[in-house]
Parts: sequence; structure tokens; C-alpha cells
Amino acid sequence: MSGHSKWSKIKHKKAATDARKSKVFSKLVRFIAVEAKKAKGDRNSPGLRMAIEKARAENMPADNIDRAVAKASSSTEELEQLTYEAYGPGGSALIIECYTDNRNRTAQEIKHLLSKNGGTLANPGAAMWAFQKNAEGKLEPLSPIDLSDSDLESLASLVDELEEHDDVNEVYTNAA
Repeated sequence: MSGHSKWSKIKHKKAATDARKSKVFSKLVRFIAVEAKKAKGDRNSPGLRMAIEKARAENMPADNIDRAVAKASSSTEELEQLTYEAYGPGGSALIIECYTDNRNRTAQEIKHLLSKNGGTLANPGAAMWAFQKNAEGKLEPLSPIDLSDSDLESLASLVDELEEHDDVNEVYTNAA
């Protein structure tokens, strides 16, 4: 009876969940690093406190959080926060928040992902009109737009590819 090993099943499930956690944790480490640099390591600053709370909500170990804050406080590497505005399939507005160490590389990779999936990069302020910030600081669409099924599928694949990118932290859209 080959192929019925319980350990084999557990091993594959664990590998899949570990890969998902790793991707989330690496994005959170970048977010913590940016906020720690802004706050110069002060854990009482609102931005760093929010980043740490976000990491704790994802069950990130305290050692990883402490290491990220310490590394960012002592590191000379600059991570900067970038916000790209774009239009996706069906005219849907997209806001893409990134943390990167190389602005030019990230811009070209975002442009490539957008053009591959039927989107275009917009000028600053061109898509922000469709969103408002809520009390938590997250963007919410002012008036969600309805898309056809084909445009919705294209938008879903675009958002998935953008979220898989290492530098992208959040993607907001005004599609219903």
C-alpha cells in the first residue's frame, strides 16, 4: 500500500502552511522594519506599535518581532514606503502599497505585472479619489463598482500576482 503514509500527508500539509506563514511573516518583518526606522527603535511610537500588534495578530513569535526591530534600528539599509495607483481590468481603481529597498526595480516589476494582467499604472492622485481611510487607517472604496465576470477573474488574478510579489504589502481595489 504505497502512498498511504500518514507522516507523508502531515509533512506535505506542514510544508504548505509553513510556506504561507513564511510569506506573511516576511511582509510583516518589512513593515516592522520601516516603522522601526521611522520611530528610531522607539516601541511606544504609534506606527511601530501598530506594526507589532499586526504581527501578533498573525501569531508571529516575539523573538522574530524583537529581532526585526533590533535589526532595523541598527541597519543602514533603507526601506522606503511607496504607494502606486493603477487601473485594472474594467476600469477598477487599485492602490498598491509597497516597502522596497530599490524604487526603480519595484516600479518596473509592478508595471510588468499590471501590463501582463490588463492593468495600467496611473499618475499619483488618479485613483486615490475612489477611496477613503477608515478609523484603522485602512483604505475603503467610496463607491464600489460592479465588474463583469471576465473582468472580475482578470482582477482576481492581477491582485493575486501583486500580493505574491515580495515588496507589495497591501492591495486595495474598488471592485464590488
